[in-house]
Amino acid sequence: MANVYDFQAANIRRTWVMFGVFFIVLGGLGWAISSYYGDPTFLIGAVIFSIVYSLISYYASASIALSLARAQTIDKNDNPTLWNIVENLCIADGLPMPKLYVTPELQINAFATGRDPLHAAVAVTQGALQRLDKNELEGVIAHELSHVRNRDILVSTVAAILAGIISLVADVFLRSLFFGGFGGGRGQNSEAGEVFFLVAIVLSILAPIGTVLIQLAISRRREALADASGVLLTRYPEGLISALQKIAADDTPMRAAKDSTAHLWIDTPFKGQSVSWWHKLFMTHPPIAERIAALQKMAG
Repeated sequence: MANVYDFQAANIRRTWVMFGVFFIVLGGLGWAISSYYGDPTFLIGAVIFSIVYSLISYYASASIALSLARAQTIDKNDNPTLWNIVENLCIADGLPMPKLYVTPELQINAFATGRDPLHAAVAVTQGALQRLDKNELEGVIAHELSHVRNRDILVSTVAAILAGIISLVADVFLRSLFFGGFGGGRGQNSEAGEVFFLVAIVLSILAPIGTVLIQLAISRRREALADASGVLLTRYPEGLISALQKIAADDTPMRAAKDSTAHLWIDTPFKGQSVSWWHKLFMTHPPIAERIAALQKMAG
């Protein structure tokens, strides 16, 4: 399983590189706008607002996601097979038992949520329970528990905070120019003010687009990392590979598919729907064919 460890390490490094790019973009945008206005108060206020807003969303994210998915909590008597799979994997990985939920969707899918392992929840669709065998279901659950263990909800929240700060700063700056005129910044001579003005304008337009793409790239990397971690947990790559093959072939639509929670599912919930090329550009999951190929390489 040496390839699994290498794959994990590579994805963790790439995630942190992307976070580094986030901070560089935020720093450059903040510097340009603060230099234009000659006052960092605007940037500080935007940072504080974005952090507070994102933290509130972070603590409420689990209940919101479960509600949107119409998930119903279950206990051991409701589905002993599912319960035992989750319990055994948690024992093997040293995780506390999460709350278990089942959604009425017939699409093969599942997701994990919760701000930390002590507040985690795993939801599985009826389609997954009906159409996956025990090894396949174990592979899917191991993938979701890996999200919990790797603190991916925290990682995605930090990414959302950074993307939110950058988007808010850029939006407020552009609106201030529109309503306040395009005069030179305070505290700058006219030539320097024009330079900072042009830099701030360019960064304010391009930075939000770039940060959304970085945020999505982080999400895709965490999916690949969860695949590798799940395989390491079960020691049986074929289970997850077979499950992903069934998921790829499944075109059952999901009635509760939402853009706000799409990144949580093991694969995109937008199946059996007409999806534009623009929507595909902002998908939160890597193509299943790539994920299967990576897992087959690990198994080999």
